[in-house]
Amino acid sequence: MENQTQIFGIRAIIEAINAGETIDKVFLQKGLKGELFAELEAVLRKNSINSSYVPVEKLNRLTKKNHQGAVAQISPIGFHNMEELVLSVIESGKTPLFLLLDQLSDVRNFGAIIRTAECTGVNGIIIQKKGGAPVNGDTIKTSAGAVFKIPICKVDHIKDAVFFMQASGIKVIAATEKTSEILYDISFNEPCAIIMGSEGRGINPSTLKVVDAKVKLPLLGDIESLNVSVACGAFLYEVVRQRQS
Repeated sequence: MENQTQIFGIRAIIEAINAGETIDKVFLQKGLKGELFAELEAVLRKNSINSSYVPVEKLNRLTKKNHQGAVAQISPIGFHNMEELVLSVIESGKTPLFLLLDQLSDVRNFGAIIRTAECTGVNGIIIQKKGGAPVNGDTIKTSAGAVFKIPICKVDHIKDAVFFMQASGIKVIAATEKTSEILYDISFNEPCAIIMGSEGRGINPSTLKVVDAKVKLPLLGDIESLNVSVACGAFLYEVVRQRQS
């Protein structure tokens, strides 16, 4: 059965984007040329849509239809405006808690984090438009449906979110091993946003330079790091513990 969250064909994808369809990612055939293909590339750049160039075999696995060298994944959710979301949370009188994900690549980690975030009262998740895991069927399944219950926002760069949070009076805290400060020694009782890095490289070094605090989990074994979704759960439940005590 064909994936109902896909659009295939160059013209169809261009028209979908121009019509305002929420596109998560577009796979483009390596080496493909032509005016229409160039038009699609221009539309993708203009709208900051995540794309990658792949062998034709990859496209053939995604769909058995005549894809013309392009397959798009439609997001099953609508994304929120970050500025509007942050302001609405502040105006509600709640103590804000946001989660920033710096280009997580694994959809199952993404889904697990969304599920934990919903369970711990996170007000919204902010991701980058390019380079991260898409919201697809695996994300939905792993999140146990939480993806439909928590606002998710996309920004051009995670640092854009950092600067806006800081300007809004929200402390930005990075989860990173590149610090001596331990998670349990910092207060989460004030408005805050936690940044979790990608599975491979962690948080972008340029982003680490502009955060308000850097903290880590104590690791008592020989392995140097935790799975990012597990680490995220530990951070979020420390926030819950502090705010309920």
